[in-house]
Amino acid sequence: MAKNIVITGSTRGIGFGLALEFLKQGHKVCINGTSDKSIDMALAKLVDFKDQLASYAGSVTALSTHLNLFNAAKITFGSVDVWINNAGISQTNSLATELDPKEIEQVYNINIKGMSLGTLTALQNMEEQGYGQIFNMEGFGSDGRKMKQMTIYGTSKYAVRYFTQSMAKEAHDTGIQIGALSPGMVITDLILDSLKTTDPKEIERTKNIFNILGERVETVTPFLVKGILSSSKNNDRIAYLTNGKVMWKFLKSRFKKNDFFKKT
Repeated sequence: MAKNIVITGSTRGIGFGLALEFLKQGHKVCINGTSDKSIDMALAKLVDFKDQLASYAGSVTALSTHLNLFNAAKITFGSVDVWINNAGISQTNSLATELDPKEIEQVYNINIKGMSLGTLTALQNMEEQGYGQIFNMEGFGSDGRKMKQMTIYGTSKYAVRYFTQSMAKEAHDTGIQIGALSPGMVITDLILDSLKTTDPKEIERTKNIFNILGERVETVTPFLVKGILSSSKNNDRIAYLTNGKVMWKFLKSRFKKNDFFKKT
């Protein structure tokens, strides 16, 4: 049975990859980006699925964006079965004391405030229709791990896990499922952009880690989509990069090296 999906931050990266995979499987998707230009560029790439698409441009930091996004999907498709809070940004790979306060504010506004507003908007509207699933995108730091020069981003993603788990408890009796998506280390524009102003030595260290543990969007998104469509329990966590996979990747790296950055 085809489902109706809303994905924030879905004009590129993992969000776009998720949208494309859902569309390929016959589902309907409402995409979101910060501008009409980004929406138009994404729609042009998805022209083969135009009858399965809706869209709304706006920043996830504004409550109105989430309200209008839900309404756009509801008007076009009739309902929203799955809402994915994917929109997020990384930080410049720098010490927290070296970051512009405006950048810190932006990371927290998009990664925490935007995700929170999206969850609350979707939950309230899904309660009215009597069903639905909400998934929030985790990232480095969600499990409490720490890394130099990733303090602000890691803090924001740690907050995502806490908020998701706490909201799952609050939604326990509503019939609405709230869970998390953990894609692991995926090579996206988000990652590439964050490296542009980084110290050369740090760039090489980061590249080495991603060449061992990294994956491409088209590898990870089918796994996440399959997990979403088969998920039925509240507070579910769909994780691509498990501890077992990490061990296997490090073992495999002794014999075969990836080079995701050879063109950068």
